[in-house]
Amino acid sequence: MQPIFPHFLHGGDYNPDQWLDRPDILERDIQLMKEARINCVSVGIFSWARLEPEEGVYELDWLEAIIDNLYKNGIYTVLATPSGARPLWMAHKYPEVLRVNHTLTRNRPGRRHNHCYTSPIYREKVRQMDLKLAERFGHHPGVILWHLSNELGGQCFCPLCQEAFRNWLKEKYKTLDALNAAWWTDFWSHRYTDWSQIEAPVPTGEMETHGLSLDWNRFVTHQTVDFARMERDTVKSVNPAIPVTTNHGESYEGINYYKFRDVVDIASWDSYPLWGKDPDDVRVGQETAFAHDVIRSMKKAPFLMMESSPSATNWQEVSRLRQPGIHMLASMQALAHGSDSVQYFQWRQGRGASEKFHGAVVDHYGGSDTRVFREVSELGDRLAHLDAIVDSCPKPEAAILYDWENGWAMNNAQGPRNIGMGYLQTVMAHHASFWKRGIPTDIVDMESGLTGYKLIVAPMVYLLRADFAKKLREFCASGGTVLGTYWTGVVNDTDLCYLGPTPGNGLAELFGLRKEEIDSLYDGQYNKLLPKENTLPKPEYRLKELCELIRCSTALPLAEYGSDFYAGSPALTVNTFGKGKAYYLAARGEQELLDDLTDRLIKEAGLTPALDAALPYGVTATVRFHETSAFVFVQNFNPHPLTLPLNRPYEDLETGRTLSQLPLKKFEVRILKATR
Repeated sequence: MQPIFPHFLHGGDYNPDQWLDRPDILERDIQLMKEARINCVSVGIFSWARLEPEEGVYELDWLEAIIDNLYKNGIYTVLATPSGARPLWMAHKYPEVLRVNHTLTRNRPGRRHNHCYTSPIYREKVRQMDLKLAERFGHHPGVILWHLSNELGGQCFCPLCQEAFRNWLKEKYKTLDALNAAWWTDFWSHRYTDWSQIEAPVPTGEMETHGLSLDWNRFVTHQTVDFARMERDTVKSVNPAIPVTTNHGESYEGINYYKFRDVVDIASWDSYPLWGKDPDDVRVGQETAFAHDVIRSMKKAPFLMMESSPSATNWQEVSRLRQPGIHMLASMQALAHGSDSVQYFQWRQGRGASEKFHGAVVDHYGGSDTRVFREVSELGDRLAHLDAIVDSCPKPEAAILYDWENGWAMNNAQGPRNIGMGYLQTVMAHHASFWKRGIPTDIVDMESGLTGYKLIVAPMVYLLRADFAKKLREFCASGGTVLGTYWTGVVNDTDLCYLGPTPGNGLAELFGLRKEEIDSLYDGQYNKLLPKENTLPKPEYRLKELCELIRCSTALPLAEYGSDFYAGSPALTVNTFGKGKAYYLAARGEQELLDDLTDRLIKEAGLTPALDAALPYGVTATVRFHETSAFVFVQNFNPHPLTLPLNRPYEDLETGRTLSQLPLKKFEVRILKATR
């Protein structure tokens, strides 16, 4: 699709409804936005009580005046549906719209995200509100994007949700016999004999029927996505040409974000890294890069960074300020990974309530002569000259599997490591190995296609769907390289253990081995991985937490365990499968093992780095492609300057100079241009 705007979006959450009694401030906001090179703002996210102060009484004139004035001054609007926080009158008149928590107690009015996605009354009130907004603003030239609700998530255990869950299960399993078989309910005599007996998993009830817990998480995602789809269909019924998005959180495990890929036109998320927590910010950069890649991979297209803080938050455990240079670095990192926007929460600090001390472009002082405002303005100036990059996108040759349903199942498995299996951390550790080497990666789930990749990294695929096992086998057989790990192919998609050789569903053949046991180590206990000659550069690597005992059939051992009763048995293998190769890492190693193994995989798969240069610690590169051009973002996460030798000349996009070496200031990002 065409970009929604020919420039990078620069703006953020704007709450004029909090300042309607201060026209002087609203007028000053416009002046300041122009000064900071703001070209769009998100409006109406939490404005329902102003838009509908009484049931059926809609007051939209104030919003129209705001949108008109913004547009007159060259500032566009991302218009939100206000369903993230319903007005108090609704909760008092219709208590069913309030969520029931896991103690089966209905919440009191207040807070946000305190509404039931199943409630017919709530859905109808949201639909009516959305339709009024769409009819009034759906053809306004200043409105360029719909922002559905806000940070969708959470669970409700009310009777309406319980009944909807049962109906969802009936549609999925058709019969109770099929459900009982899928959930293994003969264990502890928990067999269901009537659909009405099924209840959502809560601490005072059933929590150890793992198929129930897994399906409940799926249902919660389904209801949330269905609610968003209802909102999308409502606003698009007036003008389908305006695209929609909804802002996700960072690595939120409660909702499968990838289920939104067919609902939204553009993926977006809210980015709040913990800058300044570590002695250096390299690890934070790694983690943030992963989150950017997750959201971009949802649509495999440019995304939007819908929120970020230009200074500090107020809800993190410690609200550190962004050090000078970090704002530019963090913002440009988002662009590097495919964002077409830098947007903030929030434009102007509020005077009261829970977010009065959350960072903003304009603080309580209200002027432009602040460090934060200057840094935002500098970024706005820079973005205004980067139109050539808009709508370009990374096109990775490697993909890493991160699957929400797999994570749910693993976290609930009760063994082998109940203090934490570390699934997300493991995926991020693999991603970091590629990030440090300037190798772009997509983050895929088991429903994603694998066409176009050269390398697939699939760590800890505990829950293995049959269709994904088939895709992985076909990918490797056709010439691709696969890396699998311990704790793979253990259960099917209803959380029943595979019988026979594991990894199950044909992956034992793919990897040329079978698992016999898995040893879980206490914190502080270690084993060793001892590579065979010329396999990896170091003579040994430390292993921790999980060590799987495997028996090779056709696989070739590349390394073995160094201690315990399984010393000498295989710890790393490779198997030729069709035209490709399948590697298997049987134990959890530290980052240096993943880094060195990744080097071997990059070379074998023939992956192309974003930049033709050796990257030192803390420096990475990411590339966005147009049809004929490549834009390479070189990012220095170190608090000190350095000079990077280039193996071939590059053009500096912003100066036009040809470079054979690249000086980088601390926290600096340079953009290089290369012809494809």
